[in-house]
Amino acid sequence: MEKPVINFRIAFCATAAAALMAFATAVPAGAATAAGPIKIGVIGEASAVAGASIIKAALMAADDINAHGGVNGRKIQIITYDDHSSAADAVRAFQRAVNQDHVVAVEASYISEVMLALEPWSARLHMPLISPGAASTDISKHVHDDYDHYKYAFDGWLNSAFIAQAACDFEHDTLVKDFHMKTTVIMSEDAAWTTPLDARFLECLPKAGLKVLDHIRFNPDTTDFTPIYNKIEGEHPDVITAGISHVGVQPTVQWHDQQVPIAMAGQSSQATTSSFWKDTNGAAEGVITETAAGPGVALTPNTIAFVNDYTKRFGVSPSYCGFSTYDEIHVIANAIKAAGSTNPDKMVAAIEKTNYVGVLGRIEFYGRDNIYTHSLKYGPGLVTGSDIQWQNGKQVTVWPRDAAQGKIIFPAFVKLPAQAASK
Repeated sequence: MEKPVINFRIAFCATAAAALMAFATAVPAGAATAAGPIKIGVIGEASAVAGASIIKAALMAADDINAHGGVNGRKIQIITYDDHSSAADAVRAFQRAVNQDHVVAVEASYISEVMLALEPWSARLHMPLISPGAASTDISKHVHDDYDHYKYAFDGWLNSAFIAQAACDFEHDTLVKDFHMKTTVIMSEDAAWTTPLDARFLECLPKAGLKVLDHIRFNPDTTDFTPIYNKIEGEHPDVITAGISHVGVQPTVQWHDQQVPIAMAGQSSQATTSSFWKDTNGAAEGVITETAAGPGVALTPNTIAFVNDYTKRFGVSPSYCGFSTYDEIHVIANAIKAAGSTNPDKMVAAIEKTNYVGVLGRIEFYGRDNIYTHSLKYGPGLVTGSDIQWQNGKQVTVWPRDAAQGKIIFPAFVKLPAQAASK
């Protein structure tokens, strides 16, 4: 997995002088020629387990839109950029997208540090910007606190507070009710997205019926998780509630190889794509993670066809941000249709009114009066995501119950509470 973006402000500052010069000669947003294609910039992390889905899903969405006549008779053209999981590279790509390639909107990154670096440039250049995976609540906080300046930015995946709430709902409905689990340890990588995630975990896990015995945050550069697992084992929790995205393979392999006798749930972003089984050499067996949708689960009438087409085309299933990217390219296209223009202010107004059933669910965004301004709405009838467990090399949906494809099965080395084990 890629290295997380650490100290991105330092790298970002190194590009500031060049960036300001580029801004001085910027072509106004929405200046695409009337007769040519409508260009949408897509900045992704091509070598990342989770982020690799962004560019692939965007290309699929454009093909679908163009096969149905494009937008007001014009084709959608996706201009792609690989930011190499670097905020500085992402900023340079964003400037190029606006100033040289003349895109009318940008879809960018599953990394919160990257999105937070791009957000000010979206404001300066009046460029609509949607992230398909960045989850830090600071993204929407900037829009809420200074709407007139930051209104061009949207968060197109569930923010960290909603991810945590969904994990708590899952653990209450299954691990507490079915397996009589009573205690947990939070284990999260130290990153922008996990600060609000952990804050909500600390609030909602006790309400879900799980006493939090410890709260561990580790450096994403960690390669040996043995001391962490030894510490957790000494506290005897029933489940580890994880918050991991930049890492994933290493803690999973060591959890399995060291036979850590504690269930693993929460959010493991790398585990959301089918390539994770091969990446871990099967050590993913028994891991539970929240994701957009499991294979074969029809969150909407469009979900299964998207997953099947994506898997056929690319040989792996989409990660969570593949689902959101696919939907958001359609959201951008629909906004242009509704606005009758690529004018950025008109596009923002149209995106704010989005009511679109995609592959994730019903896509809507919170308004300027909500604390999560321009975040994706979460809840029944909207987008809730689902939980899958890795079983025998396959992702099996285990929550919500009405979408479950099978029961939770833990590896033999996981020690369950006496009441559950005696069933």
